[in-house]
Amino acid sequence: MAGRPGGHKGASRHAPASRHGPVAAVASVRPLWWAVSALLVAAAVVVALTRRHELVNAVDLIDDVRLPRLLVAAGFEAASLACLAAVQHWLLSAGGARIRLRVVGAVVLAANAIAGALPGGAAFAAAWVFRQFRRRGAGQVLAGTVLVVAGLLSGLSLFVLLMAGVLAAGSSGPVAGVRPVVIGLAAVAVLVVGVAAGLFRFPRVRRRARRVWRRIGLRSRRLWDIEQALSHLARQVRTTRPGIRPWLWPSSLAVLNWGFDLACLVACVWSLGLAVPWHGVLAAYALTQFAGSLRLTPGGLGVVETSLTALLVLYGLRAEQAIAVTLLYRVLSYWVLQPVGWASGLGLTLSRGHAGPDADTSPTAGSEAESTAGSDAGSDTRSAPESAPESLSDKGPDGESTPDSRA
Repeated sequence: MAGRPGGHKGASRHAPASRHGPVAAVASVRPLWWAVSALLVAAAVVVALTRRHELVNAVDLIDDVRLPRLLVAAGFEAASLACLAAVQHWLLSAGGARIRLRVVGAVVLAANAIAGALPGGAAFAAAWVFRQFRRRGAGQVLAGTVLVVAGLLSGLSLFVLLMAGVLAAGSSGPVAGVRPVVIGLAAVAVLVVGVAAGLFRFPRVRRRARRVWRRIGLRSRRLWDIEQALSHLARQVRTTRPGIRPWLWPSSLAVLNWGFDLACLVACVWSLGLAVPWHGVLAAYALTQFAGSLRLTPGGLGVVETSLTALLVLYGLRAEQAIAVTLLYRVLSYWVLQPVGWASGLGLTLSRGHAGPDADTSPTAGSEAESTAGSDAGSDTRSAPESAPESLSDKGPDGESTPDSRA
């Protein structure tokens, strides 16, 4: 699937902190997006015309597809989406929002369709998800934080799969050159995390880190809201599920989100009666997802197909076989999900979203109420957060008024 918002696959990956942020950002570059998309789609059409003989052979292969095996592939794709919805549902529940899993699943399906239909659709999808969560009782900052955390988990999971794919591919093949780089990045990441975990065992280091954290937040209201939301989510998780273990569940779901989508690709190869190139399929998949996440075209059209086909050929499939596998995979992971997603979005839009029973009493809802009150009064003046230390709430690190009094 070409990039999941908030994680799918993706994402993944965006938190609208205001009513205009992501949409305005996309609008400013929309002409460039359309131009790049048109060029890439045109290039894909040219390639398809020059390779029409191989396309005809690929269609012949698809005619002989084994339907029961193809249904297995569709089941894997459904499981992938279910894992993504479960990640966001877990984060919402940890933050105190009560939204049913089936509703979150419908939101994920709709957001996936929006992200795959428009240039820059990931930002539009994130803004839409944000509004849907708000309609159903999630606090303003919590809704944005869920998208950020889900996106981070999704991105880290994809990087883990890429590392595993590069190692599995061995010292030969198209990714052999980047193997040392990926291993080096992994080693640096493990070292940084290990050192940070060791230092945080000392109370003085923790106090200093908290002070720096607050100073960063006081530089802008938006940063403060994000910090407060992350802190609230962490406290909520520690209260209900203490320790690091609880985070293993959403992290595992994020990995399974990609893993089941990869299984869909493998099942597409299997459904055509072809030998799976086990040594390179994981690397080919992960690299394709990274290419698709650039969002150069709506849904990665042309980019995903070209990347996946080329990599499968490099790892041993014939051109017509690689094209047939790619077409089947894209039908299941993109084209079938478009009408399903738009239908889900229509149903959610027409349904009566309502604030949950805890919406007005949650810390995130209180943050939104303060923001709304300031906006309605026609003034951006806000007092410093009450939880900020006195030495920081009146003056910033430069001795000037804090951003909270300037908006």
